[in-house]
Amino acid sequence: MDLLIVNIRQLIQTEDKPVLKVSGNDMSLLGTLSDAFLLIEDGTISDFGTMSELGRKEWIGRTDLDRIDATGRLVFPSFCDSHTHLVYSGSREMEFTDKIRGLSYEEIARRGGGILNSARRLHDTSEDELFGQSAARVSEIIRQGTGAVEIKSGYGLNLSDELKMLRVIKRIKENFPIMVKSTFLGAHAVPAEYKDKQERYVDLIINEMIPVVASEELADYIDVFCDKGFFSVYDTERILMAGMKYGLRAKIHANELDFSGGVQAGVKYGALSVDHLERSGDEEINALNGSDTMPALLPGSAFFLGLPDPPVRKMINAGLPVAMASDYNPGSSPSGNMKMVMSLACIRWKMLPEEAINAVTINGACAMGISDTHGSIARGKVANVFITREIPSYEFLPYAFGSDLIETVILKGKIHPPAPLKGGNKPGH
Repeated sequence: MDLLIVNIRQLIQTEDKPVLKVSGNDMSLLGTLSDAFLLIEDGTISDFGTMSELGRKEWIGRTDLDRIDATGRLVFPSFCDSHTHLVYSGSREMEFTDKIRGLSYEEIARRGGGILNSARRLHDTSEDELFGQSAARVSEIIRQGTGAVEIKSGYGLNLSDELKMLRVIKRIKENFPIMVKSTFLGAHAVPAEYKDKQERYVDLIINEMIPVVASEELADYIDVFCDKGFFSVYDTERILMAGMKYGLRAKIHANELDFSGGVQAGVKYGALSVDHLERSGDEEINALNGSDTMPALLPGSAFFLGLPDPPVRKMINAGLPVAMASDYNPGSSPSGNMKMVMSLACIRWKMLPEEAINAVTINGACAMGISDTHGSIARGKVANVFITREIPSYEFLPYAFGSDLIETVILKGKIHPPAPLKGGNKPGH
């Protein structure tokens, strides 16, 4: 059944002339409509406008429309989380304690923790169990308002375990209404058995892993952790070129730990996004300016690891677009809550609420290559939206950082179960 949402206090991120991304000063602009309606037909956004216009619509007499009364509530496009590692086994809270005691990310990694710890756990976990754990996380982020997500492999670090991860991502695509993009990240770390033999591991990725991943059509993108202590620019370029031969567009982990050259490599090879960027300066900004590569920032991991703030304001003032993602993973960002991502960006980085909303919707969609179909309220786009509880304004979403403010989730035009959490009232039908 088609759906009509009426009496919307405010409809957020509306576009009459859709764009693929929002850049520079335009990031502080946000299309909104007060006292609005939203019509969803066949899983897509068909029409929207003010309630005063509703009576003049030729379809208003339809009796087959399911109606939701959103009085006092706001309607947002679903969040687009362009960088996650949510397919993993177990947790790493002991490393959390190690960080509290003063150990650095690099020190934990050298002791066999970090990515290699997750790789060992994943190896010992069956595909079905891995899917079960990951499905619970996907259900969680859907309840928190995410309607599109990119999921990376990278805790396998050998062919069979990387394929296990990618098959789980494929099962998520098949079993959930959320939009899912899959990224092959075999170059996430160098496995222990290839210590001091990194070039041989890179050869393994290029000659064995990529061809199989591509032949089984398990990935949309290819990624490399191009940073201090992980993979060099030379390694990165070799891997990206190999992936591109099989139609895998680049995404890069870059400049989290040092000025790695990963941003420049990403731009050189037409990466869809370069992610992290805590260590970035004029050279990186200049490289990104005029390119089609989206800088994607990860406030959750920067917060969790105590990393330096990326130069967000400098990027925006230079005319760049900025996306933000959760980096949901067991070691450095154990949360996929995109509302919290916005709050962190506003509180710690002094981003305006409008900038933060643009970063987690339309620009997040652009960083996933789906902003033509997701990320805003525009006619013809997929009807992935959420309805808030009764709140006074869109600024309230990042302001009330610890509150559950999402009442109803709609994916592909259908209300998504489970029912709202205790304490809330579902909008009236």
